This record gives sequence, C-alpha cells and structure tokens, in this order.
Amino acid sequence: MERKITPQERYAKKNKKQFKIDCIITTEADIIKKLESVPNKAGYIKQLIRADIAANKKFVSQ
Repeated sequence: MERKITPQERYAKKNKKQFKIDCIITTEADIIKKLESVPNKAGYIKQLIRADIAANKKFVSQ
C-alpha cells in the first residue's frame, strides 16, 4: 500500500526549488566561517542575491 502524500508535500513539490552548494574546507574556509556565523543561512544568501540583482539592474539601466 502506498503512503498518502500530505498537503505539505504537495505544496513543496509544486512551489519549492532547492539548491545545494558544496564548499571545500581547505580553500573556502572563509565562506564556511561566514555561513556558520549567521543564524539564517537561507535568508542571508537570498539577501545577497537580491542586492546583486538590484545592483545589476541599476548598472544595466544607465
């Protein structure tokens, strides 16, 4: 008998996208240290990406 899919699982399948990055301990220790220091890693990364998008929009529109 198959397990029933929960509403949360249906929502996640339809609306979520997950990205994974690998960091090399020896060469990317600075990135690892920074990410370990922030309480909300996903929020921090999203904030950086949005700032980059905004900066590039200003640059392109000039």
